[in-house]
Amino acid sequence: MRKREHLTQIRLSDAQKKQLSDAIQAFYLDERGEEIGMIEQMQLLELFEQKMAPIIYNKALDDAKKWFVQMMDRIDSDYYELYKNEEV
Repeated sequence: MRKREHLTQIRLSDAQKKQLSDAIQAFYLDERGEEIGMIEQMQLLELFEQKMAPIIYNKALDDAKKWFVQMMDRIDSDYYELYKNEEV
């Protein structure tokens, strides 16, 4: 059996970084009326990527596990619903 690889750090694609950088820039302009430079955008993005992304990722894993457990419970009860009455 092959050993599972563990995700050491969440890495965003260049397209995702660009999208988030644009969102940061728009947020600062819309909410604060401030222009934010490219360096500040990238620093915020790195902060989010390093500190917030793992927390959000772990929360998503926990939510997926809860859903999976619920589905397995349903499968178990559905399985026993298929049993026939064995009256002799």
